[in-house]
Amino acid sequence: MSQRLLAEFVGTFTLIFIGAGSIIAVGQAGGAGAGLVTVAIAYGLATAAMVSATGHVSGGHINPAVTIGAWVTQKISSKDAIGYIVAQVAGGVAAAGVIRAAIPEAIWRSSNLGTPLVSPSISNGQAILIEAVLTFFLVWVVFGTAVDPEGAFGKIAGLAIGFVVIMGVMMGWPFSGAAMNPARSIGPALVGGFFDGWWVYWIGPIAGGVLAASLYDSGILRPHLATPVTEPAHGVGAHGEEGDHVVPEGHEHE
Repeated sequence: MSQRLLAEFVGTFTLIFIGAGSIIAVGQAGGAGAGLVTVAIAYGLATAAMVSATGHVSGGHINPAVTIGAWVTQKISSKDAIGYIVAQVAGGVAAAGVIRAAIPEAIWRSSNLGTPLVSPSISNGQAILIEAVLTFFLVWVVFGTAVDPEGAFGKIAGLAIGFVVIMGVMMGWPFSGAAMNPARSIGPALVGGFFDGWWVYWIGPIAGGVLAASLYDSGILRPHLATPVTEPAHGVGAHGEEGDHVVPEGHEHE
Protein backbone atom coordinates (compact mmCIF):
# COMPACT_ATOMS: atom_id res chain seq x y z
CA MET A 1 0.00 0.00 0.00
CA SER A 2 2.83 2.43 0.75
CA GLN A 3 4.18 1.91 -2.75
CA ARG A 4 0.77 2.53 -4.26
CA LEU A 5 0.23 5.73 -2.26
CA LEU A 6 3.68 6.98 -3.24
CA ALA A 7 2.85 6.31 -6.89
CA GLU A 8 -0.42 8.23 -6.59
CA PHE A 9 1.33 11.14 -4.84
CA VAL A 10 4.09 11.45 -7.43
CA GLY A 11 1.70 10.97 -10.32
CA THR A 12 -0.69 13.67 -9.10
CA PHE A 13 2.22 15.96 -8.19
CA THR A 14 3.46 15.74 -11.77
CA LEU A 15 0.02 16.33 -13.22
CA ILE A 16 -0.63 19.49 -11.21
CA PHE A 17 2.94 20.82 -11.50
CA ILE A 18 2.87 20.54 -15.29
CA GLY A 19 -0.82 21.40 -15.76
CA ALA A 20 -0.92 24.45 -13.49
CA GLY A 21 2.62 25.43 -14.41
CA SER A 22 1.82 25.47 -18.12
CA ILE A 23 -1.07 27.89 -17.49
CA ILE A 24 1.26 30.24 -15.65
CA ALA A 25 3.85 29.88 -18.41
CA VAL A 26 1.28 30.69 -21.08
CA GLY A 27 0.20 33.78 -19.14
CA GLN A 28 3.79 34.90 -18.95
CA ALA A 29 4.48 34.23 -22.63
CA GLY A 30 1.15 35.54 -23.97
CA GLY A 31 -0.93 34.19 -26.86
CA ALA A 32 -4.46 32.83 -26.43
CA GLY A 33 -4.70 30.30 -29.28
CA ALA A 34 -1.21 28.92 -28.88
CA GLY A 35 -1.73 28.99 -25.10
CA LEU A 36 -4.74 26.69 -25.31
CA VAL A 37 -2.79 24.14 -27.33
CA THR A 38 0.20 24.40 -24.99
CA VAL A 39 -1.88 23.75 -21.88
CA ALA A 40 -3.78 20.90 -23.53
CA ILE A 41 -0.64 19.12 -24.69
CA ALA A 42 1.21 19.69 -21.40
CA TYR A 43 -1.71 18.39 -19.32
CA GLY A 44 -2.24 15.42 -21.65
CA LEU A 45 1.42 14.44 -21.80
CA ALA A 46 1.74 14.63 -18.01
CA THR A 47 -1.31 12.38 -17.66
CA ALA A 48 -0.11 9.88 -20.25
CA ALA A 49 3.37 9.68 -18.76
CA MET A 50 2.27 9.26 -15.15
CA VAL A 51 -0.56 6.81 -15.86
CA SER A 52 1.94 4.68 -17.79
CA ALA A 53 4.58 4.98 -15.06
CA THR A 54 2.30 4.24 -12.11
CA GLY A 55 -0.30 1.95 -13.68
CA HIS A 56 1.49 -1.26 -12.69
CA VAL A 57 1.91 -0.03 -9.10
CA SER A 58 -1.34 1.69 -8.13
CA GLY A 59 -3.35 1.61 -11.32
CA GLY A 60 -2.43 5.20 -12.12
CA HIS A 61 -5.60 6.88 -10.91
CA ILE A 62 -3.99 10.26 -10.06
CA ASN A 63 -7.53 11.61 -9.90
CA PRO A 64 -10.13 11.33 -7.11
CA ALA A 65 -12.89 11.10 -9.74
CA VAL A 66 -11.28 7.94 -11.14
CA THR A 67 -10.77 6.50 -7.65
CA ILE A 68 -14.37 7.17 -6.65
CA GLY A 69 -15.59 5.63 -9.90
CA ALA A 70 -13.54 2.53 -9.15
CA TRP A 71 -14.86 2.47 -5.57
CA VAL A 72 -18.51 2.79 -6.63
CA THR A 73 -18.09 -0.19 -8.96
CA GLN A 74 -16.35 -2.18 -6.21
CA LYS A 75 -12.97 -2.31 -7.94
CA ILE A 76 -11.17 -0.84 -4.94
CA SER A 77 -11.84 -1.08 -1.21
CA SER A 78 -13.09 1.87 0.85
CA LYS A 79 -9.87 1.97 2.86
CA ASP A 80 -7.70 2.03 -0.25
CA ALA A 81 -9.93 4.62 -1.92
CA ILE A 82 -9.56 7.00 1.03
CA GLY A 83 -5.79 6.50 1.03
CA TYR A 84 -5.61 7.18 -2.71
CA ILE A 85 -7.62 10.39 -2.46
CA VAL A 86 -5.54 11.69 0.44
CA ALA A 87 -2.34 10.94 -1.52
CA GLN A 88 -3.74 12.62 -4.63
CA VAL A 89 -4.80 15.79 -2.83
CA ALA A 90 -1.47 15.89 -1.00
CA GLY A 91 0.35 15.58 -4.32
CA GLY A 92 -1.67 18.44 -5.76
CA VAL A 93 -1.03 20.69 -2.77
CA ALA A 94 2.69 19.88 -2.78
CA ALA A 95 2.99 20.61 -6.50
CA ALA A 96 1.24 23.95 -6.11
CA GLY A 97 3.52 24.75 -3.20
CA VAL A 98 6.64 24.07 -5.25
CA ILE A 99 5.31 26.23 -8.10
CA ARG A 100 4.62 29.08 -5.66
CA ALA A 101 8.15 28.80 -4.29
CA ALA A 102 9.79 28.55 -7.71
CA ILE A 103 7.99 31.36 -9.56
CA PRO A 104 7.80 35.03 -8.53
CA GLU A 105 4.48 35.97 -6.97
CA ALA A 106 3.71 38.66 -9.55
CA ILE A 107 3.79 35.98 -12.25
CA TRP A 108 1.87 33.15 -10.60
CA ARG A 109 -0.72 35.45 -9.07
CA SER A 110 -1.64 36.87 -12.49
CA SER A 111 -2.61 33.33 -13.52
CA ASN A 112 -4.21 32.42 -10.16
CA LEU A 113 -1.44 29.87 -9.60
CA GLY A 114 -2.98 27.85 -12.41
CA THR A 115 -6.21 27.32 -10.47
CA PRO A 116 -9.10 26.47 -12.82
CA LEU A 117 -11.85 29.08 -12.51
CA VAL A 118 -15.30 29.36 -14.06
CA SER A 119 -15.42 31.86 -16.91
CA PRO A 120 -17.69 34.88 -16.32
CA SER A 121 -19.39 33.98 -19.60
CA ILE A 122 -21.04 30.88 -18.10
CA SER A 123 -22.76 29.96 -14.84
CA ASN A 124 -21.46 27.59 -12.17
CA GLY A 125 -24.16 25.12 -13.20
CA GLN A 126 -22.98 25.17 -16.79
CA ALA A 127 -19.40 24.71 -15.61
CA ILE A 128 -20.47 21.67 -13.58
CA LEU A 129 -22.11 20.21 -16.67
CA ILE A 130 -19.00 20.75 -18.77
CA GLU A 131 -16.74 19.22 -16.12
CA ALA A 132 -19.11 16.27 -15.72
CA VAL A 133 -19.23 15.53 -19.45
CA LEU A 134 -15.47 15.86 -19.92
CA THR A 135 -14.78 13.64 -16.90
CA PHE A 136 -17.32 11.13 -18.18
CA PHE A 137 -15.21 10.78 -21.34
CA LEU A 138 -12.04 10.46 -19.27
CA VAL A 139 -13.31 7.77 -16.88
CA TRP A 140 -15.04 5.91 -19.71
CA VAL A 141 -11.70 5.61 -21.51
CA VAL A 142 -9.95 4.65 -18.26
CA PHE A 143 -12.38 1.77 -17.82
CA GLY A 144 -12.24 0.79 -21.46
CA THR A 145 -8.45 0.69 -21.67
CA ALA A 146 -7.09 0.09 -18.16
CA VAL A 147 -9.86 -1.66 -16.22
CA ASP A 148 -11.63 -3.91 -18.71
CA PRO A 149 -9.58 -7.13 -19.05
CA GLU A 150 -10.95 -7.48 -22.57
CA GLY A 151 -9.79 -4.02 -23.58
CA ALA A 152 -7.65 -4.25 -26.69
CA PHE A 153 -5.43 -1.35 -25.73
CA GLY A 154 -4.49 -2.18 -22.16
CA LYS A 155 -0.77 -1.79 -22.82
CA ILE A 156 -1.17 1.75 -24.14
CA ALA A 157 -3.86 2.91 -21.74
CA GLY A 158 -1.76 5.88 -20.63
CA LEU A 159 -1.57 7.20 -24.18
CA ALA A 160 -5.31 6.89 -24.76
CA ILE A 161 -6.10 8.53 -21.43
CA GLY A 162 -3.67 11.36 -22.21
CA PHE A 163 -5.42 11.96 -25.55
CA VAL A 164 -8.77 12.30 -23.77
CA VAL A 165 -7.28 14.90 -21.45
CA ILE A 166 -5.91 16.85 -24.42
CA MET A 167 -9.25 16.93 -26.20
CA GLY A 168 -11.03 17.84 -22.96
CA VAL A 169 -8.77 20.83 -22.30
CA MET A 170 -9.14 22.05 -25.88
CA MET A 171 -12.91 22.19 -25.45
CA GLY A 172 -13.34 23.11 -21.80
CA TRP A 173 -10.40 25.28 -20.74
CA PRO A 174 -11.88 28.61 -21.95
CA PHE A 175 -15.11 27.89 -20.05
CA SER A 176 -14.49 25.86 -16.89
CA GLY A 177 -10.73 25.34 -16.94
CA ALA A 178 -11.24 21.67 -17.88
CA ALA A 179 -9.89 20.33 -14.60
CA MET A 180 -11.62 16.93 -14.87
CA ASN A 181 -9.91 16.20 -11.57
CA PRO A 182 -10.69 17.54 -8.06
CA ALA A 183 -7.01 17.35 -7.09
CA ARG A 184 -6.12 19.48 -10.09
CA SER A 185 -8.27 22.26 -8.64
CA ILE A 186 -7.92 21.95 -4.88
CA GLY A 187 -4.09 21.95 -4.82
CA PRO A 188 -3.54 25.39 -6.41
CA ALA A 189 -6.72 26.71 -4.72
CA LEU A 190 -5.45 25.88 -1.23
CA VAL A 191 -1.92 27.15 -1.81
CA GLY A 192 -2.89 30.27 -3.73
CA GLY A 193 -6.10 31.11 -1.90
CA PHE A 194 -8.34 31.08 -4.99
CA PHE A 195 -11.58 29.48 -3.81
CA ASP A 196 -14.16 30.94 -6.18
CA GLY A 197 -16.39 28.05 -7.29
CA TRP A 198 -14.05 25.42 -5.84
CA TRP A 199 -16.99 23.05 -5.34
CA VAL A 200 -17.66 23.01 -9.09
CA TYR A 201 -14.51 20.92 -9.52
CA TRP A 202 -15.66 18.30 -7.03
CA ILE A 203 -19.33 17.97 -8.03
CA GLY A 204 -18.81 17.96 -11.80
CA PRO A 205 -15.89 15.52 -12.11
CA ILE A 206 -17.20 13.12 -9.46
CA ALA A 207 -20.69 13.05 -11.00
CA GLY A 208 -19.31 12.43 -14.47
CA GLY A 209 -16.81 9.85 -13.24
CA VAL A 210 -19.36 7.88 -11.24
CA LEU A 211 -21.80 7.86 -14.17
CA ALA A 212 -19.15 6.67 -16.63
CA ALA A 213 -17.80 4.00 -14.28
CA SER A 214 -21.26 2.69 -13.40
CA LEU A 215 -22.46 2.65 -17.00
CA TYR A 216 -19.35 0.91 -18.31
CA ASP A 217 -19.29 -1.57 -15.44
CA SER A 218 -22.96 -2.54 -15.70
CA GLY A 219 -23.39 -2.24 -19.44
CA ILE A 220 -20.11 -3.61 -20.80
CA LEU A 221 -17.71 -4.98 -18.21
CA ARG A 222 -20.03 -7.28 -16.25
CA PRO A 223 -21.58 -8.86 -19.37
CA HIS A 224 -18.04 -9.51 -20.65
CA LEU A 225 -16.93 -11.11 -17.40
CA ALA A 226 -20.09 -13.21 -17.26
CA THR A 227 -18.59 -15.29 -20.08
CA PRO A 228 -15.65 -17.41 -18.80
CA VAL A 229 -12.28 -16.64 -20.34
CA THR A 230 -9.26 -18.93 -20.43
CA GLU A 231 -6.50 -16.37 -20.19
CA PRO A 232 -5.55 -14.07 -17.32
CA ALA A 233 -6.72 -10.47 -17.34
CA HIS A 234 -3.96 -8.19 -18.60
CA GLY A 235 -3.40 -6.23 -15.43
CA VAL A 236 -5.03 -5.71 -12.10
CA GLY A 237 -8.74 -5.20 -11.61
CA ALA A 238 -9.62 -1.54 -11.31
CA HIS A 239 -6.26 0.01 -10.76
CA GLY A 240 -4.81 -1.88 -7.89
CA GLU A 241 -7.21 -4.68 -7.05
CA GLU A 242 -6.60 -8.05 -8.60
CA GLY A 243 -9.07 -8.81 -11.37
CA ASP A 244 -11.22 -11.91 -11.46
CA HIS A 245 -10.42 -14.40 -14.16
CA VAL A 246 -10.82 -18.09 -14.79
CA VAL A 247 -7.63 -20.10 -14.33
CA PRO A 248 -7.06 -22.65 -17.10
CA GLU A 249 -7.70 -26.21 -16.01
CA GLY A 250 -4.62 -27.88 -14.61
CA HIS A 251 -2.99 -24.61 -13.57
CA GLU A 252 -4.90 -23.95 -10.38
CA HIS A 253 -1.77 -23.93 -8.20
CA GLU A 254 0.59 -22.05 -10.47
